[in-house]
Amino acid sequence: MSLWRAGAVQAWLEVVMGMPMYMRACSENVKSGKVLLGLTDEDLELGLGISNPIHRRKVRLAIEDYRRAEGDQGLSKATEMDHYWVSTSWLSDVGLPQYSQSFQTHLVDGRVLNSLSRRDLERHLNISDQSHQTSLLLAIQLLQMLSFDKEALQARRLKCENQDRDPIVWTCHRVMKWIRDIDLKEFAENLEGRGIHGAVLALDPAFDTDAMAKALGIPSNKHMLHRHLYEEMKSLAVSNSGEHDGEVNCSSSPVAVNRFTEERLSMRVSGKSPLRIRANSHSAERGLGFHGSCGSLPREARVQAIPRAKGSPVHTYKSVEITNV
Repeated sequence: MSLWRAGAVQAWLEVVMGMPMYMRACSENVKSGKVLLGLTDEDLELGLGISNPIHRRKVRLAIEDYRRAEGDQGLSKATEMDHYWVSTSWLSDVGLPQYSQSFQTHLVDGRVLNSLSRRDLERHLNISDQSHQTSLLLAIQLLQMLSFDKEALQARRLKCENQDRDPIVWTCHRVMKWIRDIDLKEFAENLEGRGIHGAVLALDPAFDTDAMAKALGIPSNKHMLHRHLYEEMKSLAVSNSGEHDGEVNCSSSPVAVNRFTEERLSMRVSGKSPLRIRANSHSAERGLGFHGSCGSLPREARVQAIPRAKGSPVHTYKSVEITNV
């Protein structure tokens, strides 16, 4: 950049950065790459008239990246993620395409993504839903773990497109496919626009069976569906806990595996349902032991649940489980 002349600076701002609205001020004030490398945030606002704080941040982060590149380090991989890719492809993969226009307006590219905080999402991008904020931040965290290598991310996604492996890199569309594959297809479309992707499943310690069931719209009284979903989520987490040694996946961030391990331990200690039914739910009031969420009697009540008449066909059985279907 230090060797650029005025024409190269203007072409960079218009074509590479996608900011033609600032071309006139740039042509009048910035005559070389050396001047561009020395611009401060104040220069960008007063000299080039860039009043949008995210636009200023975008230019400033790009200049800092080029400064580092002057020392033969090369540009960061985030350079390859322009604002068009972020606002369309990336947001679609995250499962939050409804924010595409906001990201497009603020010209959010890979470098800007790497700098976003929860406050930025709410203050500048008008994203007030906390679950959506968390979804976006976890998707950004995944990019950071992969050093913003878009090709590496795509390669891993292709490998697990038809296999239930490496869920941390799953897009929201792949999660919906998995939901259909585990015979819950009637609820899959409910994930549209909810921001449920692989990084949420693998990295968010608060995202448990109840959270997934709520996102899917499974009624709270469908206890058997909750149990089925729990078992499938546990199986997915545990079966992928040892893959990709040396790569980023559930093994390098074992939140998902630990979550189900803790649930199982808690279940054994307390004797409660493995569905993690919260205390304020109707199901928690049943108090029916291990099988409470499915409506069964506790283990100690199985043998003497009902008196057996002499000659009864069940008289010869040592144990009978009475289940309220």
